[in-house]
Amino acid sequence: MAITAGKVLGSFVGFLVVVALLFAGYTAVVLKWSYSAGERAGFMQKLSTKGFVCKTWEGELQLVALPGSMPEKFLFSVRDDAVAARINATMGKRVALTYEQHIGIPTSCFGETEYFVTDVKEVPN
Repeated sequence: MAITAGKVLGSFVGFLVVVALLFAGYTAVVLKWSYSAGERAGFMQKLSTKGFVCKTWEGELQLVALPGSMPEKFLFSVRDDAVAARINATMGKRVALTYEQHIGIPTSCFGETEYFVTDVKEVPN
């Protein structure tokens, strides 16, 4: 039984298909499964779209700090355009962001951070 170029090419293509299916399955599980979820409050500082190929919404929330302490920034991503529009409407105001943390996302095409905001509420002063 001789090994031909067609058999080698067929095996290689089959291997690539299996690797692509495993990668797609892993990515789907990581995006669906949430490691943690919570809420952070602060002042909306920035929200913009980034990326050459994969456009994602990336933002900054300045967390409310104790007097005399250094303010902390919460970096996040938004997948839903409707949520991004609602966040843009609250720019500069005090808000509470509901988020999910997804660990192990294999590419930055889904967002630059592991924190994905799912809802925003304006907090009265």
